[in-house]
Amino acid sequence: MSDPHESSSAKEASSAQAIAPTNPVTIESGDLFRGQREILIQHGDEIYRLRITRNEKLILHK
Repeated sequence: MSDPHESSSAKEASSAQAIAPTNPVTIESGDLFRGQREILIQHGDEIYRLRITRNEKLILHK
């Protein structure tokens, strides 16, 4: 719901922030795995398992 007292320029700025592109960080898999074939990633209250397969692909399991 929009604020009827909000100016149109404030609405445009708010809208522009919502759709602004991000520049994702690139992390080398070797930096994450440090010689291991499997790591655990905690995201909030969940633990995810990320592993490297025999074919050198990545698989993420919840």
